[in-house]
Amino acid sequence: MVKSSFLFALGAALVSAAPAPPVQVKAVVVAMFEIGEDTGDRAGEFQFWVEREKLDRVLPFAAGYHSLRSNADGSVLGILTGQGVTNAATSIMALGMDGRFDLSKAYWLVAGIAGVDPADASLGSAAWANYVVDGDLVREIDSREAPEEWPYARFALGAKRPNVLADRVTPENWQQMVFRLNPGLVEWAFDLTKDIKLEDSPALSAFRQSYQFSPNAIKPPFVLKGDSLGASTYWHGKVLTQWANDWVKLWTHGEGNFVMTNMEDNATALALRRLSLARRVDFNRVLFLRTASNFCMQAPGQSASASATAGYVGTAASLEAAYRVGSPVLHELVRNWSKWQNKIPGN
Repeated sequence: MVKSSFLFALGAALVSAAPAPPVQVKAVVVAMFEIGEDTGDRAGEFQFWVEREKLDRVLPFAAGYHSLRSNADGSVLGILTGQGVTNAATSIMALGMDGRFDLSKAYWLVAGIAGVDPADASLGSAAWANYVVDGDLVREIDSREAPEEWPYARFALGAKRPNVLADRVTPENWQQMVFRLNPGLVEWAFDLTKDIKLEDSPALSAFRQSYQFSPNAIKPPFVLKGDSLGASTYWHGKVLTQWANDWVKLWTHGEGNFVMTNMEDNATALALRRLSLARRVDFNRVLFLRTASNFCMQAPGQSASASATAGYVGTAASLEAAYRVGSPVLHELVRNWSKWQNKIPGN
């Protein structure tokens, strides 16, 4: 009798101590920086999502940069990775391996501000990426020591001059340098949001008039498709903007078009790809949205150094655009989860 009671008690204890099943997450919103608190003060990339999507639950996240946030039932998760490739890669990998969450069918919306090529869009505009390209793994020499015929002093590892690749690029190199997102999903997100009216202001209108050489730069903010170049180095200027355009074309075999520059997307994409290979996430369910807080090159008559240090007149508009364009996609995926759980939009 004593033995039976002991075994019953032991069994009950083991049942009560069993870990809770992982929460099935429907969508993850990824932001990179916040200015102060998550709520109630000047907004960075994270705050609008926390406040407007009611991500009121604060979840400890010791292996990450910042505590996680979720809505009441855990179906929408918010992560603030921290700025730069190291923070982004480690935070995303830590989340992907976190046993509290089932992320196998979650959609990932990476939404942040960026520098924009004035050839493609204006301040406050929002671009859905078809490609994310790594801009960090390069060779570089001081431009003052480069041959005169070189357009810039950055070139591919293993190459001997700009605008060519090494004689042999392994599949592993390609998988680390360029990330093709699910074209059907990207097109679906763009179609859903392309007619959204974005925030404009007299200050934005006045500032963009300096870029009269580009019809797209002087337009009111709009939604477009345009590719993302991630790199830890904060680069700026006409010469490096040409490098960025050439670099994206080089690695995408001419299919990509550089539009947005940032400091994290390459690392986030790599972490998600590797988590997908481990069957922790599905890379086919990943979207990258970048919104323009500043131009990535100077206006005519302005120096690159003056432009790089002039501040970001488009910050407020770009933060609003990230939420205004990203949230309809999030809402459609979550509200119609029975439809999109096993079928990816546009596929």
